[in-house]
Amino acid sequence: MSAPSHPVEPFDLVIFGGTGDLAVRKLLPAMYHRFIDGQILPKSRIIGVAREGLDDAGYREQVRAAVEKGVGHVAPAQLDAFISMIGYRSLDARKADGWDEFAALMAEHADHIRVFYLSTSPEIFTDICQRLGSLGLNGEGSRVVLEKPIGRDLQSANAINDAVAQVFTEAQTYRIDHYLGKETVQNLLALRFGNALFEPLWNAQHIDHVQITVAETVGVGHRAGYYDRAGALRDMVQNHILQLLCMLAMEPPSSLAPDAVRDEKLKVLRSLRPINGSNAAQLTVRGQYRAGAAEGQGVPGYFEELGSDQSKTETFVALKAEIGNWRWAGVPFYLRTGKRLPNRVSEIVVTFRALPHSIFDPTSGPLLPNRLTLRLQPDEGVKLWLTIKHPGPGGLRLRHVPLDMSFATAFGVQQPDAYERLILDVVRGNPTLFMRRDEVEAAWKWAGPILDAWEASGDTPKPYTAGTWGPSAAVALIERDGRTWAEDAA
Repeated sequence: MSAPSHPVEPFDLVIFGGTGDLAVRKLLPAMYHRFIDGQILPKSRIIGVAREGLDDAGYREQVRAAVEKGVGHVAPAQLDAFISMIGYRSLDARKADGWDEFAALMAEHADHIRVFYLSTSPEIFTDICQRLGSLGLNGEGSRVVLEKPIGRDLQSANAINDAVAQVFTEAQTYRIDHYLGKETVQNLLALRFGNALFEPLWNAQHIDHVQITVAETVGVGHRAGYYDRAGALRDMVQNHILQLLCMLAMEPPSSLAPDAVRDEKLKVLRSLRPINGSNAAQLTVRGQYRAGAAEGQGVPGYFEELGSDQSKTETFVALKAEIGNWRWAGVPFYLRTGKRLPNRVSEIVVTFRALPHSIFDPTSGPLLPNRLTLRLQPDEGVKLWLTIKHPGPGGLRLRHVPLDMSFATAFGVQQPDAYERLILDVVRGNPTLFMRRDEVEAAWKWAGPILDAWEASGDTPKPYTAGTWGPSAAVALIERDGRTWAEDAA
């Protein structure tokens, strides 16, 4: 049984970049799900904005095709009702043409909450916001959503944030990270702070180490141009993975009030031990995939997809991070992410310390540490590994087995996409799951010196064959500490 859905107030969602991959593949199908679940009232509007010379009818056909592809089976009447909410405007953020007509369109429902979703290149965030401000579309009922990446480094991130702040207040600004909208990430709060079992053990006295893996089987594909300017550290570690680390490692907030949670996440970021030119070679590994096999098929290497062999951009990163505070002193956090890896999986693995003494005969079998696995994709769920006795006569034989809970199986429903939750949180004015400006700054202050150290070293990323778990140095990074990458991920 699904939880009851409460409708949000009527709103206008304006998607800049409305014909782009994110809008078509994620945002529009997500809004359809919320519509058929009754959370979006028919009086609301969804307006795509892009430079393509489409009209309402042409864009609606694109949306219809996107929803049918992204959702699968749809009820024709429900889809028709959803499509009737869709509109389109052809606009260029750097040209004045059409913006007055756009303002008039917004004025038709002046009482609606306005959500301006910037699903565009960050280079035009400033232009769009300035246009909206000049037209008076930044009033109290307006919010702006910024897609990552927020800059390439601390300086460019501050420049974007400064420009947006000239038009929208911090309370109106929602920096989105869709990983924070995933059900498993939400369940971190429930697991830690809703169960007496875990929180007393959530510290260096009881936890040996933590692993966070975000692995993709795909290559860079048509995103090669963007990706070569970004790389795995900027694309995944500085935002997604650090946010997961914060949710896992933060101190108990005083409440679930937005700033109470975000204050504690900020403390984690500020407590990360620096990685820079003095220790980056020991604590980080970067790789770049070569031709190999993925999902049973031969695939080209990064150079072939990029069309150049001159790139030093990393498609894989593994690193060892530490948090310098009382709760986590001495606990390593092993982080890895990459493209063209064997499995598409995102998960957090918390390994507890081994028992100090075993009362069992060595012939009973190995006594392995308890392990808690939180899987974000592809099948969201929680798995707790325990040691039990194997059933039957013949002596006491130990087995390490999981208590495995899939959210879809346990609750009988398919979990909503992260964007479904996050966009409606923007409408509600709830910023808990969005990054505050000082979080972005703290993340770049930690990630920036790593990038600088790599640049200064002059080293190229280590090659790895597509379909493997990255370069061998990533294995050495964890195994020289006497640990290994969890089998859950590999």
